[in-house]
Amino acid sequence: MPGLGSIGMPELLIVLMIIIIIFGVGKLPEIGGALGKGIREFRVAQQGLDEDSKTAEDKQEKKEEVKES
Repeated sequence: MPGLGSIGMPELLIVLMIIIIIFGVGKLPEIGGALGKGIREFRVAQQGLDEDSKTAEDKQEKKEEVKES
C-alpha cells in the first residue's frame, strides 16, 4: 500500500504503551511466555507438515518406480 513505511521506534513505543495500559505490567511476562510458546508450537507444526509432505512425495515416487518396473 502506498504511504506505508516500516515500523519505527515511536510506533513500537506507542504499541507497547497501549499493551501496558490494557493488560498491566504484571501480566506482561505471562503474555510474553504464551506468545513465545505459541510461536514455538507453530514452528514445530510447520516443520512436521514439511516432513509429512516429503514423506508423501517419497512414497509416491516409490509407487511410480514400482509401476515402471
